[in-house]
Amino acid sequence: MSSGNDRLSLANQDLVATGGYQPLLARTRTFHRPVGPETYNCVKLATVRDGSAIVYSEFGEKHAKVGDVLLLGANVLCGAQPEGHVTVTVIYLDLDFILDQFFWQYIDIVKDRFASQSVADTIYTEPAQLMGLGEDRIGMLMPWLDELVALSVDGQYRERFHRMQALWHAVIDQVSPFIHVSPTRTLPAQRARTRPSVPRGRRFAPLRAEARAVRELLASDVRRAWLLSELSGAVHLSEKQLVRVFTNAYGKTPLAYLTMLRVEEMARLLRESGVSIAEAGNLVGWVSRNRAATAFRECTGLTPGRYRAMQEKSL
Repeated sequence: MSSGNDRLSLANQDLVATGGYQPLLARTRTFHRPVGPETYNCVKLATVRDGSAIVYSEFGEKHAKVGDVLLLGANVLCGAQPEGHVTVTVIYLDLDFILDQFFWQYIDIVKDRFASQSVADTIYTEPAQLMGLGEDRIGMLMPWLDELVALSVDGQYRERFHRMQALWHAVIDQVSPFIHVSPTRTLPAQRARTRPSVPRGRRFAPLRAEARAVRELLASDVRRAWLLSELSGAVHLSEKQLVRVFTNAYGKTPLAYLTMLRVEEMARLLRESGVSIAEAGNLVGWVSRNRAATAFRECTGLTPGRYRAMQEKSL
């Protein structure tokens, strides 16, 4: 079965078009038809410029309008149902790029660059957030967003590095007060410690061979009841090593990632075929309709029935 992750992401398509890699990339697009649910292996910050949409992710179903900003962590499913149309500017941010900035922002807490991920996970615990900044504040962001898009389209990241950094920092400076963070204690015993290792390849898709091979195995047959022992054996790692390597690359354990792939495929079946919800769940590997419905709602914020109804309404 195919998966949305088998296709180049919109960001990666843009990278191919510009002929190079940019850890910071911005695009403005207008959508008239339903989008997703889909996932990207990068952080996304989407600003609603015009129109409105019903947005759904792990936070459930919410109404997004002009003045709102959506923040999505890497490998988090999200979809949208435009109400007529919705125009958004999306900033795509490489995870390592964000973690480097996080390290310097929280240098009093994070004593080791390689601990940035684990400490960030304790502060930013919500995988998806929809924030209401208001039209006036969004209006202030527009010139910065437009210039960031123009520089991205022209592939000017290296040549205009400092300007693109300045624009990004100006945007996030206005958005960050609205981001929900969890209170953290900074006792030495609570500071995350990890053994230094080589950072993952700097692309929107990780390059660690074992992680990529396991993802390809999972995507090749999402219906199969994969066991950790099978997956670890295929890439010659222990189960513990595999979980660490895969989670470092994709932000989820292999089996949690399989659940996400199944939900993506189930959503496609509900959109593109007339199969029942129970049949769709069975086709992606779940025998129990309740298990399928629970997983779907946990990943997308919608019940399968609500998702199908939204798709039918858009036709």
